[in-house]
Amino acid sequence: MDQFTINLLFVGSSFALYFGIAIWARAGSTKEFYVAGGGVHPVLNGMATAADWMSAASFISMAGLIAAGGYANSTFLMGWTGGYVLLAMLLAPYLRKFGKFTVPDFIGDRFYSQTARLVAVACLIIASVTYVIGQMTGAGVAFSRFLEVDNDTGLIIAAVVVFFYAVLGGMKGITYTQVAQYVVLIIAYTIPAVFISLQLTDTFIPAIGLFSNHTESGIPLLQKLDEVVRELGFQDYTADVDNKLNMILFTLSLMIGTAGLPHVIIRFFTVPKVADARWSAGWALVFIALLYLTAPAVASMARLNLLTTIYPSGPTEQPIEYAERPDWVQTWETTGLIKFEDKNGDGRVQFYNDVPAFQEEATARGWEGNELDVNRDILVLANPEIANLPSWVIGLIAAGGLAAALSTAAGLLLAISSAISHDLIKGSINPNISDKGELKVARVSMFVAIVVATYLGMNPPGFAAQVVALAFGIAGASLFPALMMGIFSKRVNGTGAIAGMLAGLVCTLVYIFLFLGWFFIPGTASFANTPDNWLFGISPLSFGAVGAVINFVVAFTVSSMTAPPPKEIQDLVESVRYPQGAGGAVDH
Repeated sequence: MDQFTINLLFVGSSFALYFGIAIWARAGSTKEFYVAGGGVHPVLNGMATAADWMSAASFISMAGLIAAGGYANSTFLMGWTGGYVLLAMLLAPYLRKFGKFTVPDFIGDRFYSQTARLVAVACLIIASVTYVIGQMTGAGVAFSRFLEVDNDTGLIIAAVVVFFYAVLGGMKGITYTQVAQYVVLIIAYTIPAVFISLQLTDTFIPAIGLFSNHTESGIPLLQKLDEVVRELGFQDYTADVDNKLNMILFTLSLMIGTAGLPHVIIRFFTVPKVADARWSAGWALVFIALLYLTAPAVASMARLNLLTTIYPSGPTEQPIEYAERPDWVQTWETTGLIKFEDKNGDGRVQFYNDVPAFQEEATARGWEGNELDVNRDILVLANPEIANLPSWVIGLIAAGGLAAALSTAAGLLLAISSAISHDLIKGSINPNISDKGELKVARVSMFVAIVVATYLGMNPPGFAAQVVALAFGIAGASLFPALMMGIFSKRVNGTGAIAGMLAGLVCTLVYIFLFLGWFFIPGTASFANTPDNWLFGISPLSFGAVGAVINFVVAFTVSSMTAPPPKEIQDLVESVRYPQGAGGAVDH
């Protein structure tokens, strides 16, 4: 049986399972559509939250970024993990105590303002649409490879699949689908990692193998990797980071962005009571850790495998001839995610860091420029092929990569549709809309969101994990401060919250657009996205932390100059801060 047929079997079987669950768990009411009826078991909710959390960015792109940047890109691990702890400890139980469907619900009622609700809706939609671009980008990468189509076609197929089970099932269908997707993606991620760890280190636990000796050379794996990348002009894999300020701000931006992401927060409204929200958070952290402890090993081993494939005799010897390139390179070339240009006409594949500092060495070797362009997002998906693992393992990771992208995309689309139908239409425009009418609006708005995300996913402003980092920055600069102040400060009023959210959102968006293109439209950036142009060396990916500080300062300043919140709002804050005895999620 050929590899394509095996891929179809694994992917097709997983899709049949998702569609079956969506039909079985079809939402019949707005409560089922928004919060799965409010009766999900904490363990299942923890598993669904983990799947919602471990998106295409985690499964597909994070290891690719760490593989490319080494220690410098470990900020993705630190920021996302720390942010989840922040969410579980400081936000989830308190918001569950409040007992509403959505984040704008909380902000609108806590700050006693329809305007605050609408600003929160805008912040949520902007952050979620940016995030879902990254998911669709990752899904396009996975579909294009394993269904052997071009990237845009793969993205469209992903959009159709998400549309079917997300629009049909709502949160109820998504929750149980995500439980299945978590099982698929964690098995798909860890089994290839175990195989590759055994190949390179004779250790079957990848996290331990990362710090073990490389079998062939007898030296530590990371030392071997440092030597290989150094010989090709790259910075040492374990090298320290020069710009500590940017690293700290980026980690903080990911942390507060995590805590402000609406598609994760709404998962805690699906459990029966506050104690279940805490248990859900704990279980989710356990399930997330299984992948996050493995990711650094996958990244390091993928980088080493890639380089030794191109330089089988060592980085100082001749690279492989293009005509003799492995089958997996040829397969990925058809997707457009690996590109080769024979710049010196020698028929061999030169892959190195084409920078001025390495120019003299490259010239001495007869090289006239780097000839291989490898999209970082493919490394995890290509890893089993690079390591010559069995065909069924490749099929398994195909299903896992798609599960990761689709699970988070569905959660994000639900957050967008609920913000439009529940908070905008029912909350502001037509409070008397029927339950059936609201459900219809939710599904239509989800369809529109899928179309927009698919279009933008065809021209993303970066790799999947980088696009996701932008979304985290936007959420961290706009929603996180409002949620924190809403829970822990009686003095912040509606006027201050609105001013803070707008200030944080606008400052962050403008800074991002200056370097990545206005509204992410290619070719519209005002400045080149290079450290020389950044303000105080702060990357657009890191600016969310600065935006959050601006949000806090503006909100507290404006609140101190205006009237305090009404007594009943202050009592509400006092009640929410003691998360005991919450009932089911309720509507307005």
